[in-house]
Amino acid sequence: MKRAPAAAKINLALVVGPLRDDGRHELLTVYQRIALADRIAVSRAPELRVDGFSADTLVRRALECVADGDGGTFAARIRKRIPVAAGLGGGSSDAATALLLANELRDAPLPRHRLHVLARELGADVPYFLEDGPQLGSGDGTELEALDLPQDYWVVLVVPTEAGKRSTADVFAAFDERGGERGFDERRASLLGALGTVRRPRDLAALPPNDLAASPVAEELLELGAFRADVTGAGPTVYGLFLHGDHARTAQKQVSGRGHTWLTAPAWYR
Repeated sequence: MKRAPAAAKINLALVVGPLRDDGRHELLTVYQRIALADRIAVSRAPELRVDGFSADTLVRRALECVADGDGGTFAARIRKRIPVAAGLGGGSSDAATALLLANELRDAPLPRHRLHVLARELGADVPYFLEDGPQLGSGDGTELEALDLPQDYWVVLVVPTEAGKRSTADVFAAFDERGGERGFDERRASLLGALGTVRRPRDLAALPPNDLAASPVAEELLELGAFRADVTGAGPTVYGLFLHGDHARTAQKQVSGRGHTWLTAPAWYR
């Protein structure tokens, strides 16, 4: 049996462009792994099975992708800590972790490039979770480039109680309806320019805001001392970045009435 954590992510920036021919959107995003994590265990089994999270579909698909040609397959157990459908990539991280663990158990493990092909077929965020450290995602988000970003800060997460979760498809559809792709080239250039100036955690404040979603909770976190706050992914989770742990803990208490909260930090490795 193989076990590993499956960490969540936040999008430190997300600029979105036009719809592509493949049905996905052109975008540029900054992926940052955080220490909030599910736990995945994978073992060889006579039949494919996923326990612990009845709503799973991605881990099952990942295990199907790496089943041995002789019919050998795998069983997985998921221990959830990452909130579901929150913009934190929990399902994608679970799938990527299961993919890696099952591949290690194969009689003939698949090469790294093949795992990336399979991950891309599973979802746009899944390839990121095969990598370590922060990454710049371009194209549809699956073209990755390692980034050297500061990791010495605290992260407060808030899933607002009043924010009903819209599907990612609905969020992108609303973006298209309002013509959100206009000015994508300029926003993309702004993000790349801001990344070039990042040396300290506070420099992350210069990154442009999320194109897909906004929240008044982000403004509250800024008022409480966050040097950057925004919605991650398609939402609804809001993050605030803090230089000092005591300030982060105080802010977490102050916003606890707005929804479920977590205090965490950047995580470099899978």
